[in-house]
Amino acid sequence: MNSSDSVTLTRDVDASIVPVGEKVTLHKGEQAQITQSLGGSYTVVVNGNMFRIEGKDGDALGFEASAGKVSTGEPVTQETLEKEIWNQLRSCYDPEIPVNIVDLGLIYDCHLSSLNQGSFKADVKMTLTAPGCGMGPVLAQDVQSKLLSLEGVDDVAVELVWDPPWNQSMMTEAAKLQLGLL
Repeated sequence: MNSSDSVTLTRDVDASIVPVGEKVTLHKGEQAQITQSLGGSYTVVVNGNMFRIEGKDGDALGFEASAGKVSTGEPVTQETLEKEIWNQLRSCYDPEIPVNIVDLGLIYDCHLSSLNQGSFKADVKMTLTAPGCGMGPVLAQDVQSKLLSLEGVDDVAVELVWDPPWNQSMMTEAAKLQLGLL
């Protein structure tokens, strides 16, 4: 299935209006044009309006729903978990920009602290491309859900911060190249 395919919703599904973030229900039988399917979430256009659908609800679009925690059976170390956390953060995408939030420069800090043996808390400070963007809570929830899906992460705190204000110079060169800014 291509990211520009049109699909018929197979069931009612919760969605967030882009860019305001307001929660709505899209109804079974509505036609949805998929404009982005990156990082396990979906951006769709229904009746001329843009919406974000979470990966867990991908079945409404004909995709397999995203899975919960997966155990490798091996002990969790802070070093390997930190790498996995950054991989998970790179799987979070702004619904309007086809670049992950790490390469966009939206993650200001990520700190891992031990709760007990093999159990950690992740504290994430992130920003948005625009302070008035209503998608902030949606993106923060996406970060929290993806990090909680990792074995060993048992608590996640995501804080939206505005200092320093985000600007295009915070993007990686790869992001700038992908968006045609280089």
